[in-house]
Amino acid sequence: MLLRVVQAAVIAATALAASGAARAQGSLNLYCSVQVEWCQAAANAFGRETGIRVSVSQKGSGEVLAQIRAEAQNPRGDLWFGGTGDPHLQAAEENLSAEYRSAALDQLHDWAQKQARDSHYRTVGIYAGALGFGFNTELLARRNIAAPACWKDLLEPRFRNEIQMANPQSSGTAYVMIATIVQLMGEEQAFDYLKALHRNINAYPRQGTGPIKSVARGETGVSISFVHDAVTERLGGFPVSSAVPCEGSGYEVGSMSIIRGARNLRNAQRFYDWALTPAAQQLGAETKQFQTPSNRATPVPAEAPQMSQIRLIDYDFARYGASAERRRLIERWDREVNTLPR
Repeated sequence: MLLRVVQAAVIAATALAASGAARAQGSLNLYCSVQVEWCQAAANAFGRETGIRVSVSQKGSGEVLAQIRAEAQNPRGDLWFGGTGDPHLQAAEENLSAEYRSAALDQLHDWAQKQARDSHYRTVGIYAGALGFGFNTELLARRNIAAPACWKDLLEPRFRNEIQMANPQSSGTAYVMIATIVQLMGEEQAFDYLKALHRNINAYPRQGTGPIKSVARGETGVSISFVHDAVTERLGGFPVSSAVPCEGSGYEVGSMSIIRGARNLRNAQRFYDWALTPAAQQLGAETKQFQTPSNRATPVPAEAPQMSQIRLIDYDFARYGASAERRRLIERWDREVNTLPR
């Protein structure tokens, strides 16, 4: 009798240990370039589902690309989630990300699949969002300033010291803005525009969401931002509205990449597959982020900007996602624009 009790206890302990081993699936180091609430919600949901411990580092996409470059010989991150697609394409071009073809690819919108094809399957689109303006309606009303509707409006004297855009050296959002203006106007005219705009800029925050948060807090009247970020602030109770420029605007294909040399490669692949599912993509809206999800089956919230109703340019992701072009344009902006007095 005693022997049977001991045997039963050993079996139970073994089963418990096996269960614990099944849940303890190792770790994942996630570099995340969406807003921190979404980063953490994704890490928590994936961890609950798989038992994988997820460590999150949240930074702008330009900062993450610089970090991945610096760590290329000894990668510390496993997967890069979110942020504008151009830096992801640059990472792919520089062999900093790993090829991976998820079984979920055929469930995605064409623009997300194209991102994968253009990168030779080293990145994939997870959401899309249009570039535009955010503005604080109460602040502009107090100052008797009409809200901007077009790119040309931002050069008007009424916006002197009223505008913020992020720094393109660290922000993918700001780089999309520069590439958009170049494609709309031609490069020489675009840089004349950026120089004139500089006079009305009061700050260049490091992260792409910095300007819209300053708008929400009433620290500046206008931001150059993705319009879905303005929706987030408005639903948070702030007096924020948005517009897409009348001349047309660029857009991002927010992307996801596995870092080449990832120490936790299998876990990175599991997260990659999971992040392309409708259930995972709905976490964006649940954390008040209103980009257009890449999986066709993911519901698009009513509050989200409708991409089909926005005048978008035929953004050349192949050209402006190339490392040399990005570096050249940013260096020119830093040399010719950022050094000017305001």
